[in-house]
Amino acid sequence: MNGKAIRRSLYKVLRKTGVPKERINEEASLRDELFLGDLEMNCFLFYLETRFDLAIKNEELPQLNSVKSTIDFLHKHCA
Repeated sequence: MNGKAIRRSLYKVLRKTGVPKERINEEASLRDELFLGDLEMNCFLFYLETRFDLAIKNEELPQLNSVKSTIDFLHKHCA
């Protein structure tokens, strides 16, 4: 999966989680700027694992703190 496809799919996951389109940018923090609370974060992780067909381990969760860090994580695991 190329970078553009990963970014597009991630943005779709964020939209499905309820994040407004205008808030999504690569530098946005998932919790502070996109306002993902615990429930939304769990939904986000479920949609992410489903969309990209991967399993995210508990020790990998701290890596997913912004849109950019999530893109980088997906590049490593989906390329």
